[in-house]
Amino acid sequence: MSHSNDIIIVGGGMVGACMALAAAREGFQVTLLEPRQPSLDWPGDDFDIRVSALTRTSETILRNLDVWSGMQERCVTAYENMHVWDRKGFGEIHFTAEDVGAPNLGHIVENRVIVAGLWEQINQHANITHVADFAIVSIERDGDQTNLISSHDDVLTASLVIGADGARSSVRELVGLTTSTSSYDQEGVVCTVKAEQGNASTAWQRFMPSGPLALLPMNEDHFSIVWSTSPEHAQSLVNSTEESFNQELTQASENVCGMLRVIGDRAAFPLRKLKAKRYVVDGVALIGDAAHVIHPLAGQGVNLGILDAAMLIDVLIEARAHRESIGGMGVLRRYERARKGHNLAVQSAMDGFKHLFSNNNPALTLLRNVGLGVAHHISPLRRQFERVALGEGVSLPSLGKRL
Repeated sequence: MSHSNDIIIVGGGMVGACMALAAAREGFQVTLLEPRQPSLDWPGDDFDIRVSALTRTSETILRNLDVWSGMQERCVTAYENMHVWDRKGFGEIHFTAEDVGAPNLGHIVENRVIVAGLWEQINQHANITHVADFAIVSIERDGDQTNLISSHDDVLTASLVIGADGARSSVRELVGLTTSTSSYDQEGVVCTVKAEQGNASTAWQRFMPSGPLALLPMNEDHFSIVWSTSPEHAQSLVNSTEESFNQELTQASENVCGMLRVIGDRAAFPLRKLKAKRYVVDGVALIGDAAHVIHPLAGQGVNLGILDAAMLIDVLIEARAHRESIGGMGVLRRYERARKGHNLAVQSAMDGFKHLFSNNNPALTLLRNVGLGVAHHISPLRRQFERVALGEGVSLPSLGKRL
């Protein structure tokens, strides 16, 4: 097999699929490497335990890619309120969509819904070629072209290769882009639960010594939970009986929505921080988790990846207009400069929240309680919390602006 195109994207998950569709719509010829086509339909009583909290900026990007309507048909859940509180004391902050003059603060969406909406459009686009069976063993730059060589000596060639293949990116490893990684000494327990009193269209987040518990609203009386806790506690939660789990979860949530009852599977996954020291080399760029992984406590991970894709397409369009090689270092460094600082800032903010809230230090307990109480009553501080939730505070790419 020998095939030449403008862009090869390795990884067809949420971020890689978003990048493929954005590039194809701008006239680039794209090859998308993904081992399997995702499912576009599933039983109505089934739940994906992995969800994302999409900001309004991410919603705009997906709307501009004509993906949002397909996602709505499969189910997206808007939330209008956010309530954050400590495990004890008086510290809390609550804000609403009305506070910011918006119809909602964002949407909670199953990851499979996002992927299905994107692939539904990908399958209809003539500029995208899907390749399923291609095990990359080496990546070589040859002039203005980058070659991917498979284990069977097949070759794919493009001006630019984009690594959207997750935290364990093979693209990143093959081109020698190094990372800084560390463990949060936590695992995230995920599952879907039904709330006795409904979810009040509210995203709830409670901080405890071992880590935060997030209740993300789905439909009118369901939540997707992400409970970050010690590895030992996480395994205990996954392996406990349903009744025991329900009791412990309800107690941890301080009964804000009544009794919580698990539906379906529970799982736990280790939480790690990762940041690539560089996002680009000649002919190759990283986006999404291949470049940065953050703590899930604010649900910002996928939003950062979607912004990576949208900003990179702006850079590539500009390069093409100026007759520059889209894989050239001068071009790719513009993308890196546009995104690396913002990603690092969000990563640092999430680390700060994690260290401030996930401990038993009495002084820090007082500090966070006072801090949340003050933020609740002082408008500028409340606005900072709101900006995080809405995905603001960054120069928006073209796709992030309403058409």
